[in-house]
Amino acid sequence: MARIIKHRAVIQDNWQLLEQESGGSLPSDGDVVVPLELWMRERDTLSSRLGHIGVWLQTDADPSTIAQDLARFEVIAVRFASFTDGRGYTLARLLRERHGYRGELRAIGDVLRDQLCYLSRCGFDAFALRADQNPEQALSAFDDFAEAYQATVERPEPLFRRRLQPDPQRKAA
Repeated sequence: MARIIKHRAVIQDNWQLLEQESGGSLPSDGDVVVPLELWMRERDTLSSRLGHIGVWLQTDADPSTIAQDLARFEVIAVRFASFTDGRGYTLARLLRERHGYRGELRAIGDVLRDQLCYLSRCGFDAFALRADQNPEQALSAFDDFAEAYQATVERPEPLFRRRLQPDPQRKAA
């Protein structure tokens, strides 16, 4: 079993990731993450099988194509073909903020330690790192920055607005 980072801890991953070009038969049971194209073709068959179902998207996917099915997915994974592709960050924010997805949102593919802090700020809560990355060592990435100026999924108020709010710890003079 592969190890992933989920909720800032390293765990054993019990999900089977089905590749697009697998061509083989779908496992009859167990937890499986299928490509979007397979989900669109075999929605009814996949929904009736034993085990949990998840879907994975390329970074150029339109999240509205699965908006009506979000409650069916335990996991939605976004595959980064390259660590330089920023479209997956936008996809995560759209899934969380516009479509209200609350399940596991996993970054897969070319995912590096240096991206973890930013990916989590966009709504990812699970990370399957590239094979040459050490998950235990990568955990420190979540503490690389103490503060963010921008609004994020984790903290919707930008820093300038948070600074304007009264500090309950400060005593009146």
